[in-house]
Amino acid sequence: MNMDTRILHAGQAYDIEAAGEILRRGGLAAIPTETVYGLAGNALDPAVSARIYAVKGRPSDNPLIVHISALEELPPLVAEIPEAAEKLAAAFWPGPLTIIMKKSALVPKETTGGLGTVAVRMPSHPAARAIIRAAGVPLAAPSANLSGLPSPSAFEHVCDDLMGRVEAIVDGGDCAVGLESTVITVVGDVPRVLRPGGVSVEQLRAVLGRVEVDRAVLEKPAENARVASPGMKYKHYAPKAEITIVDAAFEDYARFVNAQAGAVALCFQGEEPRLSVPCVPFGRAEDALSQAHDLFAALHRLDAVGAKTVYARMPRRNGVGLAVYNRLIRAAAFRVLAPESAWVIGLTGQTGAGKSTVSQRLAARGCAVIDCDAVTRDPALYSGECLAELQKAFGRDIIRPEGTLDRRLLARRAFADDESTQTLNRITHPVIFGRLRAEIAAKKAAGARVIVLDAPTLFEAGAERLCRRVVSVLADRAVRRARILRRDGISEAEAEHRMQAQQADGFYAARSDYVLDNTASVSDADIDDMLAALGCGRQGDGF
Repeated sequence: MNMDTRILHAGQAYDIEAAGEILRRGGLAAIPTETVYGLAGNALDPAVSARIYAVKGRPSDNPLIVHISALEELPPLVAEIPEAAEKLAAAFWPGPLTIIMKKSALVPKETTGGLGTVAVRMPSHPAARAIIRAAGVPLAAPSANLSGLPSPSAFEHVCDDLMGRVEAIVDGGDCAVGLESTVITVVGDVPRVLRPGGVSVEQLRAVLGRVEVDRAVLEKPAENARVASPGMKYKHYAPKAEITIVDAAFEDYARFVNAQAGAVALCFQGEEPRLSVPCVPFGRAEDALSQAHDLFAALHRLDAVGAKTVYARMPRRNGVGLAVYNRLIRAAAFRVLAPESAWVIGLTGQTGAGKSTVSQRLAARGCAVIDCDAVTRDPALYSGECLAELQKAFGRDIIRPEGTLDRRLLARRAFADDESTQTLNRITHPVIFGRLRAEIAAKKAAGARVIVLDAPTLFEAGAERLCRRVVSVLADRAVRRARILRRDGISEAEAEHRMQAQQADGFYAARSDYVLDNTASVSDADIDDMLAALGCGRQGDGF
């Protein structure tokens, strides 16, 4: 297949019209969207859909997503518009959400992979919608890459795969989201996510209430299984390199990867200084949106640097992180390695949220708990240079006449304002971190299977690097205030100062694998569900 491919520009009205004309005549054009570039063609022409499959080298039973530019274009494509679809369209269109409904006779079976349903979305990229309008027909537009390879999130990626194979490529720069759309079916009693993407499961549940996640999102499908959504085959999005996901705390990941000759690390930004092997970063550890934006570009880069063996960091599986994990696990052909048998679970959250209660529940399950508050109360911890710096920063009177640290006086001064809190953290966190590393090593040596690191300032101290999973315990602000007053016997003003010195809910949610709401009280079932979601099993598993 070798034809002249015309390069068009998304910012030029003339080129938008030219792309529309090519599509209207039955040609193919790669177009930008906010998710990834799409290989677009007339969705209502069976021959065009067949050509899309042929150009991509894609199995014809893998359905194509139909793109529209306005809501009034939807009714002719579907047999009916369920109430759930109306709610989703109102909340997320235009945007990175694909809704599956029963198809009308207008949509050929070649477009739907032989299914009686059709997947429809309205992209938010202005050039994509303008091209659909210029074409005058809905467009089938799977990712503009050869089947199985990483999806194209940049113009250059499209050119690498499709130059000489299609009539036109429209240059729209880099895609804003970087991962394909979320796919949800509203055919059936309960809406079900078939592919996670830029709209999270949590966002969908906020609109619809109950939303299920299909098992194929996280599990390896049967080799010959028929899929209801694009991109759900066993191996997909894969570069030439062999990728293995390493399910471990960062320090365990670094120790493992640094020992692998010839390996390349697919890591998070900022982790490169601690790794001695070549690194290709994709986003920040605490920011799933940045991971989503960078992932496919990073997979393309692995090929560019000639990587053969790649060990990838495990992304978090909540929010948009679920979509990142879904793409990465398929790029890795479901290869996951855990170099450490012991699980270190970080337990953190705001003061008054009830971490201690959760910690006690976990200890009753047989988990080995390290109480960081107890560690920080050890007088031997604050000695030498650390003690001298504390005295210099907060006054000599924080040391009692008998030589012990007046923790209450120190807390009152350290939590008086943000600057004082930051000073305390700068002085004490490195010392605390070293002690925690030693405590974890001792628990592992004693044979502990699950170790819980109960640490109020887990993230601030950088101790999440020691943890394979992180749980944040949160609660309503008024409830937390009442608990602090009852527990510590301080004034409301002091309680408010402490609460203001801590991070907001969103800070914890973005950095955690699981958020546990303890506004009322957690049940045994809540604890069991949390452990199961983390991958540690349920009650009775013998921690």
